[in-house]
Order: sequence, then structure tokens, then C-alpha cells
Amino acid sequence: MTNIDYTYQRTYRGPLKAIILDWAGTTMDYGCYAPAVVFVEVYKRKDVPITIEEARVPMGAHKKVHIRKISQIEAVAQRWQEAHGRNPDEADVEAMFQEFIPLQLACLADYADLIPGTLEAVADFRSRGLKIGSTTGYLREMMELLLKEATDRGYTPDTTVCASDVPEGRPEPWMCLQNAMNLGIYPMEAIVKVGDTLPDIEEGLNAGMWTIGLAKTGNEIGLNEQEIAALPQDMGEAKLAQAYNRMYQTGAHYVVDGIWEVPPILDLIDERLRRGERP
Repeated sequence: MTNIDYTYQRTYRGPLKAIILDWAGTTMDYGCYAPAVVFVEVYKRKDVPITIEEARVPMGAHKKVHIRKISQIEAVAQRWQEAHGRNPDEADVEAMFQEFIPLQLACLADYADLIPGTLEAVADFRSRGLKIGSTTGYLREMMELLLKEATDRGYTPDTTVCASDVPEGRPEPWMCLQNAMNLGIYPMEAIVKVGDTLPDIEEGLNAGMWTIGLAKTGNEIGLNEQEIAALPQDMGEAKLAQAYNRMYQTGAHYVVDGIWEVPPILDLIDERLRRGERP
């Protein structure tokens, strides 16, 4: 048997075929409030106060993983030690997760309004012939509720994959890859991932996709439209600049304020694909 050294390379130069969107902070729930307020309440019930900023740190992860990561924040672990005389353990994480589920289900509909520009952007994606997938850290039962709310408001993606549907959620690529399978779309460089959290960006990069970060409408700033408008101009600009910087440092190919600014970016990506570029 002869060993033959060989090289083989081919380049995809076709158009984009699909776009995968996050949910809270990307298409609905401006400021990504629904999960954050519930995490604060869950820890309050354990006599361990946390700030909403601490609640947001792991945003984008599976909700049980999210609770585990909050508990690992040094300041939170210290407060837990003071309240309970020990560090939080996996049994505490599981207990809080079980408390989280009904609390989150009870308030989801209150945070289900679509972010301005979502319907127009989705119409643009459809006009390009793109399939629309979605990923979320929400559990399937939460997503069923939100899908109904979104449909009532005019938005229905072609498929939705939850962190609980795959072996691991973000930043692993499995939700994106499952979306591609559900949509029947390949190669992965023909797909764009759009999201408002750093794990959204990492998820897309790990799946070999183009990534677009949304800096203004989601977890990075963590304020709703009215709260952002009420900020002093210099403070608002500083917060937005920091969000852009964090997303670019995470590896996002592009960062924009919100979903309404995504369509022109798709033209840029299509042009890069025609030149034979890859994510």
C-alpha cells in the first residue's frame, strides 16, 4: 500500500442560505429582562441578594448552567457563605433551577413584545430567500409559550432549537448545527448567526458561521428602549461603545445596534462569499 501525500481544497462562492437568530434581546424583550429579573428573585429567595448586573454575566447559557455560573461569581459565593455558612453546591444549583422554571414561565408573556424593526428585518430575510432558524437558552416549555406570543405578533422562524434539545448549549455549536440539519442547509459558511450575547457570538464561530452581534438591544447594555433614551448622551454612547468593543473582542465579524441594521450586513457577507472568503 502506497502512502500518497495530497491536498484538496474547495471554496463555497454561493449566496447566504439561512440566518439563525437568538430570542430575548435579539428579536423580542428589548434589554433581555425576562431571565435577569427571575434570576435575581431566585437568589433573593435563598437570602442571597444579587444585582441584575451579576444576573446578566452568563446570559446566553442554558438556564441551569447560568445559575451555576452566577453561583461561581466570587462576590455571590461570598454572600452565600455569609448567609449559609458554606459555598453553594450542585444541589443548591438544582434547587434554584427548579424554582426558576415556574417563575420564568409565569412572567415570560410580560416580556414578549418584539423589538422594533424585527418584522421588517425578517421580511427582508424572507425576500432574500433565507431560511430562518433560532437558538435559545430557554427550555422547550418556555419556548413553546414564546413561540405562540411571537406568532401572535407576526414572527415565526422556520425552526427553533433550545439548549435543552442538545447535549450542551452555548458556547458549544450544537444548537446551530441542529438548526442547519432541521433547515436542510449547508455549508455552514452559508449561514449567519445573529445574537445579543457573547455566547451567541462564540456559538456561531464554533459552528463555522458568520456572526453579527447586536450591541444595543440586548444583554450587553441591559436596558430597554425607554431607559436607554433617558440616559445622558455621553453615558449612552460610552455604554454602547463598550458593548461594541466586547463583541468585537469575542470575535464577531460585524456588530450593529439592533436587528434593523442587519440587512445591509448580509450584502457585505454575500460579497465576501463571492470572493471566496470564509468566516
